[in-house]
Amino acid sequence: MKRLLVKTHELWLETLMASLMSRDGENKRVLGEFSSILWRHFTWIEHDLIQKGIEYDYNRDNIPIKVDRLSVIVADIIRRMNDQELLLVHCDDAALKQRIETDLEYMKYALGKLPDEEVHAFDMNRTYRDIELDEEATGALTLFLFEESYKEYELIMIYNYLQAHSEDAFLNRIFQILIDESFFHLRSFGEMMAEMGILGVPRVIHESLYKVSDIEKFLLDGIEEEIAAKDQCRELSDAVAAKSEELAKFFDFINHQENYHIELMREAVEHYRKQHRDG
Repeated sequence: MKRLLVKTHELWLETLMASLMSRDGENKRVLGEFSSILWRHFTWIEHDLIQKGIEYDYNRDNIPIKVDRLSVIVADIIRRMNDQELLLVHCDDAALKQRIETDLEYMKYALGKLPDEEVHAFDMNRTYRDIELDEEATGALTLFLFEESYKEYELIMIYNYLQAHSEDAFLNRIFQILIDESFFHLRSFGEMMAEMGILGVPRVIHESLYKVSDIEKFLLDGIEEEIAAKDQCRELSDAVAAKSEELAKFFDFINHQENYHIELMREAVEHYRKQHRDG
């Protein structure tokens, strides 16, 4: 089951990356929806491990995604799904096993019917749509996208781990909001990276980041990180404002979303302190 978790993690992430690199609207929709289903598989398998008291982590192998045709990565996704079915023999939860098996059966069928397309997500063009940015603004945007796409993936995994190990409904509501928000940011930044020909898979997260022993300190540190992220968004907005109102408005939009994240995390800190004070 631990191996099944790792392989589901890799399958989910590769499918998500495939959805980001696709420019065909229907291909992007199908791959995006399937990645969401695979993420749910991941959380269900994780829950099963927790229920059985089995220790696990989020380590995974590297995921090569650099292709010039979508059909190449789709074929690899189908191969991984076939491997998943072999690993499911170790799942003793009959309902979970049947659900994953039937999902995989349909997804393989649907993926096999996807039309092929040329992939431009790795051509290093470093341009976004028809927006003309100078070298400094392009460099700032490139660096921001690499750093923030990793950060959002990191936050998804951290908050998911905390939520999976918490029975506090108040905190879990906040964790779920932050997971959903990070998914939106990851997809948004990933699609921008694909457009610029610089798409990459986020690096593996060290377990010290999500196996948190001091929740209060983690949340307080997280607030400081969100404040720093706001400053980065503001600086990037200023850097591209003269060239692109569209990009400036987008990064202002992301910046304002961080305000609510900060407030949610402050609520979580106060709740955590109260629970432990009263307890």
